[in-house]
Amino acid sequence: MNTPKRVTIVGNGPLRPGSADFIEAADVVIRFNNPKQPLDQVGTKTDIIFMMNSGKPMQARLANQGFLQSPVLRNAKEIILAYHPTVIARYHPKPNPLSWLKGRRTDWTWRIIEVFGKLGKSVTILPVTFYEESCDELGLELVQRHKVFPSTGYLGTRYALQRFPAPEWRIELVGFSWAGWKRHDWAGEENWMRRKQQEGLLDLSALI
Repeated sequence: MNTPKRVTIVGNGPLRPGSADFIEAADVVIRFNNPKQPLDQVGTKTDIIFMMNSGKPMQARLANQGFLQSPVLRNAKEIILAYHPTVIARYHPKPNPLSWLKGRRTDWTWRIIEVFGKLGKSVTILPVTFYEESCDELGLELVQRHKVFPSTGYLGTRYALQRFPAPEWRIELVGFSWAGWKRHDWAGEENWMRRKQQEGLLDLSALI
């Protein structure tokens, strides 16, 4: 039986010592937004970056030359945007008029395409149906979807399970701590990933 290829999904949480070598040895590396750990700990090999294309954090990244010139972004072969513009318009909160005048926006999709296109990057937008099905799997009712938003980590992992199916691929998680922004359903996302582990679809053995 052939050994499955490795997909390593790198979260922005704590990593075990020596994780960089483990990550660099994977066949496919998926990351999210921009790494918070030093590059000597997290490595630079990158095939896919999932990005949150809504809100203030993305605005800051687009203005950050350090990020735009980073080895991780430079190495990325594909950028995937987590939220379709229709999803942003349907569910995401809008900035107040004063914030709007100061340059705040809800949707940065087209600016991302412009900026990353100049860097030679392919940009893909996840479809609306993928987002809605992802919310369904977390048990988020329609009324909750205006207040709770699936994380890029969850959406990227669910995407990877579809694109890199077993048994040809083994999908490993590193750097996932299920903590951070209060508007993500961290407990629900962790439970979902633990279920996928029990089903033999995710390998969580490298997590701290």
